[in-house]
Amino acid sequence: MLRPKEIICKWVDAFNSHDVEAMMELYHDNAVNHQVANAPVTGKEAIREMFAAEFAVADMTAIVENIFEDGQWAILEWRDPLGLRGCGFFQVVNGKILFQRGYWDKLSFLKQHNLPVE
Repeated sequence: MLRPKEIICKWVDAFNSHDVEAMMELYHDNAVNHQVANAPVTGKEAIREMFAAEFAVADMTAIVENIFEDGQWAILEWRDPLGLRGCGFFQVVNGKILFQRGYWDKLSFLKQHNLPVE
């Protein structure tokens, strides 16, 4: 079984390929993804819809700066080609992402991608 850090490396590869189906293979069916700038998204199907919608409006890339692992947790520190920085916390249980929380500047992201500011 893959360690949390290895799961996150696979997640980053799928994210950067915009391969939503490969990403979904890494999540528990009842996973929660909480990007703190947005409301939590619960369940694999809802997470699939969230990523599909996001990839449709923005060309997102995560350049890994650091990945740390502690027990069930992996922490990803990232940047994107436009200079946005953030971090993600992933709880990996039985080789699948059960909980994910991300911190990043939503206002900067919207402006960089010429998306409407809420």
